[in-house]
Amino acid sequence: MTLFRTVAPAVEPVTLSEVKTTLRLDHDGEDELIAGLIRAAREEVEASCGLALVDQDWRLALERPPRSGRVLLRRHPVREILSVTAYGSDGGASLVDPATYRLDGGGRPARLHFLAMPPSAANGIEIDFSAGFGEAGTDVPDLLKRAILVLVAHWYEFRASYAAADQPVSFPPGYERLIAPWRARRL
Repeated sequence: MTLFRTVAPAVEPVTLSEVKTTLRLDHDGEDELIAGLIRAAREEVEASCGLALVDQDWRLALERPPRSGRVLLRRHPVREILSVTAYGSDGGASLVDPATYRLDGGGRPARLHFLAMPPSAANGIEIDFSAGFGEAGTDVPDLLKRAILVLVAHWYEFRASYAAADQPVSFPPGYERLIAPWRARRL
């Protein structure tokens, strides 16, 4: 099972001006650095919590069809299933009829239930789906945006203390508390 992003988010959850206000910066000399820190902080929050903050597309590649007829989609929140492709024993791809599966996006993780397994799925299945809270940064919950701001400010403050290859060397106090409600828990 492999999960990878196929379309990156078009915008970041926090803007450059929001971060510069937080950092109390009034010059443009480090805008490129700050933009990179924003992107890295978003990716860190998404990876730590199993989230997609701003709308983005993902692909889940399965080596074989699930025996249970159920697939867990481990990016939250799943907005829609874009397509399901089954690969036959000859390697040929065919789209699976949307009437043969159903998305249960209310749970975490979201589940894709196959009502009937595609007969041509001998060599695996690819599930393309979109996930995210919305298409704009304003759709992202405030705690997660605050976590990004705290992380960017911390990394900005300690950027010269360590080499780029050593980053991130630490997380700021309070960061874990901000993302705790959004972490996926396992029993």
